[in-house]
Amino acid sequence: MHENQKVVAFNEIMNRYSRKVYFHVRNMLPCHDDADDAAQNTFVKVWENLEKFRGSSKLFSWIYRIATNEALTILRKQKPNVSLEDILPETIGINHVNNSETPETMLHRLQEAMSSLPLKQKMVFYLKYFEELTYEQISEITETSEGALKASYHHAVKKIEQHLERTL
Repeated sequence: MHENQKVVAFNEIMNRYSRKVYFHVRNMLPCHDDADDAAQNTFVKVWENLEKFRGSSKLFSWIYRIATNEALTILRKQKPNVSLEDILPETIGINHVNNSETPETMLHRLQEAMSSLPLKQKMVFYLKYFEELTYEQISEITETSEGALKASYHHAVKKIEQHLERTL
């Protein structure tokens, strides 16, 4: 790949994925600066390895896998003994219908519900519900079988529904 082609391809990747990558890592990292660092590190690695990408997975999945690893690297530097289940990322809102609730209240209730989920369920729920990815895409990102992802999503939805019902 010639340098000009690489620059054009990288600019297209940045235009298409920079916001999505930031919000993906921000979902895992509670601090904006850490999420910004993880997103920047992701695109540095994408730039450095762009010529090595062979298409064995989708570009989107490859980038999200790098971003996830970058976020986990930052978390592990902050807490060396952290396990995936210990990580409780902040999340964005969901519309749960209750006419008397403000959007802020709905957001707070969803954040509470999602904060109690194990990381795997939280990540699957986020990618499926908010990012509207297919199980196939999530499978490529997380290197988990589609069946296991469906089960994780189902369990996450049930737990969120139960929490939201309890807090009405």
